[in-house]
Amino acid sequence: MKKHLIGLLTILFLAFGITAKAADDKEKEVKIKTSAICEMCKERIERNLAFEKGIKESNLDLKDKVVTVKYNPKKTDVNKIKANISKSGYDADEVTADEKGYAKLPSCCKKGGMKHQ
Repeated sequence: MKKHLIGLLTILFLAFGITAKAADDKEKEVKIKTSAICEMCKERIERNLAFEKGIKESNLDLKDKVVTVKYNPKKTDVNKIKANISKSGYDADEVTADEKGYAKLPSCCKKGGMKHQ
């Protein structure tokens, strides 16, 4: 009886360990430098990334202007993430902001724009 219990517990621990490792293998993280300026920029970028297929989480650090994105590499990739940020009107590393997206930004969110009042 004792051997069965130990065997069962060992199998359970191994099963949970393998499941946790498999989940880690599915998720990747990337840090992308942006041209974000203010809290409105942060909200816009994070909201647009939330609707991108495969994005699990995004967080923009305004101080460093770097967005950290956790994503499923089977559903999206770094180039698609950068394209999403660009279409929102912001630079994403070497990818420059899309002109149409940039034109839609409020003046305070544009490079050299006015500050919020």
